[in-house]
Amino acid sequence: MNRFHDISDLLQRGKPRELSALVQEELEDGTSANDILVKALIPGMSVVGEKFKKNEVFVPEVLITARAMNAALKILKPALAQAGVEPVGTVVICTVKGDLHDIGKNLVKMMIEGTGLRVIDLGVDCPPERVVEAVKEYEPGVVCLSALLTTTMIYQKDTIEALKAAGLRDRVKVMVGGAPVTQAFADEIGADAYTPDAASAAEVARSYFN
Repeated sequence: MNRFHDISDLLQRGKPRELSALVQEELEDGTSANDILVKALIPGMSVVGEKFKKNEVFVPEVLITARAMNAALKILKPALAQAGVEPVGTVVICTVKGDLHDIGKNLVKMMIEGTGLRVIDLGVDCPPERVVEAVKEYEPGVVCLSALLTTTMIYQKDTIEALKAAGLRDRVKVMVGGAPVTQAFADEIGADAYTPDAASAAEVARSYFN
């Protein structure tokens, strides 16, 4: 269907107003909200994610695309709920205690949402006990922990330990990321995955729900 291509194209070009209008038009014409999501929006975000990984587009372009995706999702979510379409799964995300950086976290959040997952954003400066509460409340399949400072990386470890102490560690996959974080550090603290960029994070998070 050519309209799906048009929706995907508007998303990739970061045109929220035109994209929202076309999504609304499609819904009114009887196209299912799930089809718009699965056949147009998710593939569009995948294209942008691949380009981001190859350094063909950069953070500003991805943020523009993500804003367009959010605009489209605002229109789609009520229609998806009405149709009884549940998110594929739930992800909890935060920047750890002591760290106020949120651009990387927000980028990862938007990319993960672009794969059809629900994301619970706990914000920045998030203590381990808040993550524990969120896992109990929302029962996510994945927890994403961001740290942009070498001094706050330790709270990724503390959060994993807090999940263990609460008896919740086996229920979730824990992903870590951020500028100073490495695969070696992720292995050392017992994380399930480390990803170097937002597109990879979205891919890995989505893979846990396949």
